[in-house]
Amino acid sequence: MTPRPQMPVEDFEELARTAPETVRLEFINGKVKVKPVPDGDHDEIVMWLLEQCMQQRPELRLYPERGLKVEGYREGRARPDGSLAPRRRFAGQGEWADPEGVLMTVEVTSHDSDTDRRDRVEKRDGYAATDIPVYLLVDRERCVVTVHTEPEKGEYRSIVTRSFGARVEIPAPVGITLETEELKEFAD
Repeated sequence: MTPRPQMPVEDFEELARTAPETVRLEFINGKVKVKPVPDGDHDEIVMWLLEQCMQQRPELRLYPERGLKVEGYREGRARPDGSLAPRRRFAGQGEWADPEGVLMTVEVTSHDSDTDRRDRVEKRDGYAATDIPVYLLVDRERCVVTVHTEPEKGEYRSIVTRSFGARVEIPAPVGITLETEELKEFAD
């Protein structure tokens, strides 16, 4: 039996809309989650990845903090650190966009006690359930980059992990290669 959500998704959206700027909320697995405000190293990693994506795939954009509707069965709402999609994919959309056309979501781990469950499990599973082709996790605590691909029945069937400093191949439909040596500067 699936647990009931804490509130209807409409109530969550109103709560998120009225929250102070210093608080970013998500609705993951039927529960309200507070997303930590990123530190400078977190921001640098997101900008590094944005540059890599634009250099290798200039027709795509890495949209930071784009609200996405995820987990169809629980009406989830997530704000990935990055959503890679074709240019202008989100034009005319509201705060919470349909994930159709998103090629990859990105999360960079934060310094909080909830990052293990949130970034490594719940959000990963939500992105897989939504059939987002690639989930990229930059794990500062473990100093690794993990590429999740081949979503099927709410799970990613292929998971490849490489240490910071290694070359990371992100397969189609993304089709880029990351040289991750620079990430060592931002490890915990």
